[in-house]
Amino acid sequence: MSASHSPHSPIYITYLNRFDIEAAALSDAEILAAIEASLAMQGRAETVIEPRVHLEPRAGVEGHFNVLRGWIGGAIDAAGVKVVGDFVDNYKQGLPSEFGVLNLFDPRTGAPKAILDASGITDMRTGAVTAIGAKYLARKGSKVLGHIGARGTAYWNVRLLDHLFDFDAIRVHSRRPESRNGFAERLSRDLGKEVIATDDWQACVEGADIVVEASRLSAPTPLLKTEWIKPGALVVPYGTMSAVELSLTDIMSKLVVDDWGQCKGGKFGSLRAHVEAGKLSEQTLHAELGQIVAGLKPGRENEDETILFWHRGLSLSDIALGHAFLRKAESIGAGHRLRYA
Repeated sequence: MSASHSPHSPIYITYLNRFDIEAAALSDAEILAAIEASLAMQGRAETVIEPRVHLEPRAGVEGHFNVLRGWIGGAIDAAGVKVVGDFVDNYKQGLPSEFGVLNLFDPRTGAPKAILDASGITDMRTGAVTAIGAKYLARKGSKVLGHIGARGTAYWNVRLLDHLFDFDAIRVHSRRPESRNGFAERLSRDLGKEVIATDDWQACVEGADIVVEASRLSAPTPLLKTEWIKPGALVVPYGTMSAVELSLTDIMSKLVVDDWGQCKGGKFGSLRAHVEAGKLSEQTLHAELGQIVAGLKPGRENEDETILFWHRGLSLSDIALGHAFLRKAESIGAGHRLRYA
């Protein structure tokens, strides 16, 4: 059927490219508010989240695609699918390791509503989930951050955590000296405080109040030693390949995840071995973060608790942040209107 004989009104899609996302320029507080609200909605069961699936092309390189799917009700009122590639050697071509596209749909008709560059959104929402996790699970007076990894999400981990905690010391480490040094310099400039690039894992994480492990490994390798973790610390491991020892969960007072459905299955994830060994199970799991944000389960209850928070990444976070960017872009006249049908 030709467009001229179409029985319905024209259908348009809003398209936000990388430059539109940058122009919309959500503040740190706006990013955190959008993610915290979506986590509370998840905790109250006002969402639907499907476990992510993966596509591994036989293209002769180390990389895969993640496909995330979900629905949020309320004022957001959208279903969404994000496809994000994760290709380890992209830096050799001067490219980011992750490219993403977020598609939003009307949940009653299935009509497409928006297409957004989700590369920056992925980084921001991941950092925001790390930060909101720390808001509820870290000691209120946490002053030392140890961060492993310098990929895209790492920047927003550190930036949004510092927004909440205003650290006295920030230590970062990654495998390549040029990567970790450049990362520390960028953070120092943007945060207006010294960020130290350490030469090894131990110097980065030992004694830190909050430890984030976002490494890029080709295969599981226990580089983060359990004995380095300070009693009362919050540990947030979320690398695709595990960098932690099997004993890490043994020292934890509470084990928290973002979505148990995603964490208990699939081949990727920093605590995959712990799930397979039964150390992280429905019996040992304290809560999903959304349940804590919604007030249904307690977060940190005292200064002595050592807590682990593992997040795999939520489609709901992408949808919520994408919605916030759409509203902001609309208010400043950014974005493109594309005819679909």
